[in-house]
Amino acid sequence: MVNPSEIIPFTPSVPAQVPEPIALQTRNLTRWFGDFLAVNNLHLEVRRGSFFGFLGPNGAGKSTTIKMLTGLLAPSDGQIELLGYDLMNDPIMVKRLIGVVPEDLNLFDRLTGAEYLTFVGRMHELERHVIAERTAELLRVMELEDKPKALLVEYSHGMRKKISLAAALLHNPQMLFLDEPFEGVDAVAARTIKNLLERMRERGVTIFLTSHILEIVERLCTDIAIINHGRIIASGRLDELRTQAGTNLEEYFVNLVGGARRMTDTLSWIG
Repeated sequence: MVNPSEIIPFTPSVPAQVPEPIALQTRNLTRWFGDFLAVNNLHLEVRRGSFFGFLGPNGAGKSTTIKMLTGLLAPSDGQIELLGYDLMNDPIMVKRLIGVVPEDLNLFDRLTGAEYLTFVGRMHELERHVIAERTAELLRVMELEDKPKALLVEYSHGMRKKISLAAALLHNPQMLFLDEPFEGVDAVAARTIKNLLERMRERGVTIFLTSHILEIVERLCTDIAIINHGRIIASGRLDELRTQAGTNLEEYFVNLVGGARRMTDTLSWIG
């Protein structure tokens, strides 16, 4: 007969929490311009498949950060790991896996839209038939096929944003960086861009967005980080941050960056 005191109680095993895969991680990311500290010891973590909004007032360090994350600007200090690769050690591999729409588009203005996409496709070493098929589809989806002989210099601002996005999508990136993609874009072009981005995220693409249009960020983004004076002052899941703050994203953002104090300011002749 078994002594009850000798029976070892059964404890059901609890499955260990599997950490979510990370698309982007930075450690101590810092950038000096002479005596000016633009980005200060930045720690970022972006989940794979998330739509990440990177917010901040003008001059907060957003564009400097995104330039470092995409290899356009060398950091003064710190590490950047993208899609499992160290950006400093494997820059070519990282650039094969990401797409970028920079704030300054820097297009080749003397090419047509199709010629520009063909050039970008050749840089990514895509086969000619793949470039031709994807170029035709991108021009159609972006509503840029009506003027096949128009040079990029003749494009409107919204058209230039769309051709830049088309170039970023051509090689089917795993992660997309967008610096103010909706700035100066009309409502029709903005709708096209938003629909495309939502479809890309549904396919598992990680999207890193900077924008001053908080309504768009609130609609599209799953996660956010807010930078001010080169430092991260808030980050996390958007719905959780809103719940904690008990308000919408605009109020939360304005209160964090100190805009609430300035909202009471006025001009002397207005009163």
